[in-house]
Amino acid sequence: MIEFFLKGGVVMYPILLCSVISIAITLERLIYLTIAGVRNKKFLSQATKIESNNRLEELNELSQKIKSPISNFLSSAIENLNKPDEERGVIIQRVGSNQMRDLERNLGILGIVAHISPLLGLLGTVMGMIRAFMTIQNLGGQVDAVILAGGIWEAMITTAAGLSVAIPTMIFYYFLEGRVDNLTSEMKDAALYFPWVFAKYQLKPASSQESRSESEEGNYGI
Repeated sequence: MIEFFLKGGVVMYPILLCSVISIAITLERLIYLTIAGVRNKKFLSQATKIESNNRLEELNELSQKIKSPISNFLSSAIENLNKPDEERGVIIQRVGSNQMRDLERNLGILGIVAHISPLLGLLGTVMGMIRAFMTIQNLGGQVDAVILAGGIWEAMITTAAGLSVAIPTMIFYYFLEGRVDNLTSEMKDAALYFPWVFAKYQLKPASSQESRSESEEGNYGI
């Protein structure tokens, strides 16, 4: 493996860096989003038992105890119920946007890695082919086919390396995007679980199917 890496040339180093970045972000996001999903379910399982607006304080305490995207969103809604309508709307939209940024953190970098890795591999192959043909020219065209083939396969190592990084990175990118979409839909549907909290916001709860088709600027500013 080390021999193949060295034969790939200098371009193998940025490809290696891309692979490290991809692995680090993928693992971090998998852990973060999995924990967020588990905490959402744990919070909802307890919070949906609190069905009276006379128990807002109890619901807010539970939101502070079990930190999740939904609990943070709900806690902000409860804490700002007594503020003017316009100010309430701005605050809840800001909280929704912040929660979205937390969920999507570093996914953009993962997408960039998926796109530039094969390009780096192609660059390495082109550079290797240039060297191979320069060698042919310098030797006056008298080159053994075995030697030429060896130069070509060494040049193509970088393309294989770039694709080896890009393909799994792209798969995990779309997988994580799907997890983010699911968590976002759960946040949008929060009003369905707690209509007596969000009634004062004069916001229309979205059905689960509708919320998945809306843009990030949909209900509650998410």
